[in-house]
Amino acid sequence: MAQKLTEGEDFYFNQQGLMVLTAKYLLKRGYCCKNACKHCPYGFHKEVAEKRGKV
Repeated sequence: MAQKLTEGEDFYFNQQGLMVLTAKYLLKRGYCCKNACKHCPYGFHKEVAEKRGKV
């Protein structure tokens, strides 16, 4: 069953109109998707992954 997201708590829209997930939501989700999310609470950053050859 899908969770209901709350704007301002779980996500917000940036200046380009894209939905950005918050660190609070990403922690609640419980795992890292390894997509270099802007607010990743798991420490996954695209630059680090590229240096390690993981992306």
